[in-house]
Amino acid sequence: MVRRQSALAIALASAALASLLLQLVALPVLLLPLDARWAWLLVPVALTTVPLWSLIHEGIHGILLRDRRWNDLLGRVLAVGYGGPFTLLKAGHLLHHRYSRTQRERTEVYDPARTTWLAAARSYYPRLLGGLYVAELASVLLVLLPRPGWRMLVRKTDSLDSVSGLLFERVSRRDNLRRFRLEALAVIVTYTGASIAYGGHAWLLWSAVGARALIVSLADNAYHYRTRLERPLDAMNLRLPRPLEYFVLAFNLHSVHHRHPGLRWHELRTAFAADRDELHLGWFTAVARQFQGPVPATADDVRPPPAADTVPGWTAQMSDAPSTRH
Repeated sequence: MVRRQSALAIALASAALASLLLQLVALPVLLLPLDARWAWLLVPVALTTVPLWSLIHEGIHGILLRDRRWNDLLGRVLAVGYGGPFTLLKAGHLLHHRYSRTQRERTEVYDPARTTWLAAARSYYPRLLGGLYVAELASVLLVLLPRPGWRMLVRKTDSLDSVSGLLFERVSRRDNLRRFRLEALAVIVTYTGASIAYGGHAWLLWSAVGARALIVSLADNAYHYRTRLERPLDAMNLRLPRPLEYFVLAFNLHSVHHRHPGLRWHELRTAFAADRDELHLGWFTAVARQFQGPVPATADDVRPPPAADTVPGWTAQMSDAPSTRH
């Protein structure tokens, strides 16, 4: 069983690395000089963003490979291709598990006693439309920041309304900072080299990166939008046809993951059935409803995930598990 799990992880990671090598090396060096129409391959490459992040996510939780050193090494390599330092992505995601839906991390929620909907929207919509990934990519610019600069950054960003200060504090720890700098430098070298290889077609590379930014940022909070506050385990399972669920490595079963963060992606569907869990919304519906915008922090506006049988027009759940509720 262990060998099969490792073989599956290695096969999926190899496919992801092949996709990244196609985007960053094979296309600009081998294919585009032959025919510019090869650029259309960037469309399916961009669509692999979610499974790529899912593999990095397994590495963050230490369950991509059983050997921790190889797990972290593979996670770092995938993260470089993704465009973000693994150390920062890991620290940010683990803080998400700890503080999700608390005052420190509730992306769409604002306090109407302190600000207005319009003011909240000015930061909310840019983040939703690519800003989250852009911030991850831009973090590589901190590669040369000296340790005193990191201490100042922690002080400037420390707030009970944000995890930013906690994130920078974790990254700035001695061993973490050394790893972050190496990873950030690897991202800079990789994407600078790819841009040079694309030459006059570099806009194609950065269009694909822009598509990745949009996909990542749209998907990130869809599992938590309008879920209950002060409940870090609250998340939604989002309905996808089974082939697409396999494609995204079951990342749509997000409520299951928050309750069982140590489970591998292929174990989540079994846990879903064992917990008699439910699917709360369709994936595309959940993504689209985020465009309703910021939500005031009142009991009437932030609700538990809706039950499937209460939403008009829903189709039957696409699941082998019984359609039962907690």
